[in-house]
Amino acid sequence: MTDNTMVCANHPDRETTLRCNRCEKPICPQCAVHTPVGYRCRECVHSHQKIFDTVRKIDYPIVGIISAVGLGVAILLLNPLGWWGFFIAPVVGGGLANVVRWAIGRRRGRYLPMTAVIGGVVGVLLSLVFMFFRFAYLVALGTILVLALVPIVMGGLMLSTLYYRLRGINL
Repeated sequence: MTDNTMVCANHPDRETTLRCNRCEKPICPQCAVHTPVGYRCRECVHSHQKIFDTVRKIDYPIVGIISAVGLGVAILLLNPLGWWGFFIAPVVGGGLANVVRWAIGRRRGRYLPMTAVIGGVVGVLLSLVFMFFRFAYLVALGTILVLALVPIVMGGLMLSTLYYRLRGINL
């Protein structure tokens, strides 16, 4: 009778019956990565993830600047609309996501949505500073906070739409 025990490719001292479903390499449970299609070795998972990150380093500042300028201008334009701005803000966020995607050539990356959100937060804060100096005669702190609440909520609506539109893979 022959001994058909397999050992892990990364840990030769461990016996295993588990194989990578892509390269058929024997792996132990510690080396196995659970994927929707079964267990794979770490090398196969890493090689597959590299396919989906197509972003270049120059794309991150482009995304941040476009998001900051886009959301800053959108806040300044939507704020006079009052409550109607709450209905229009998600549409503007989706449109800004399309502009960002077009500007970087539809490349994808893990950190692009978060970069867009950080740039958008900077844009919202800069527009709030601009509006604060515009309404500086309203010295009552409560009035300034109420005036700042509407743009912050509209910015949050635009940022959430921007994030989720950039997070998905659209081919």
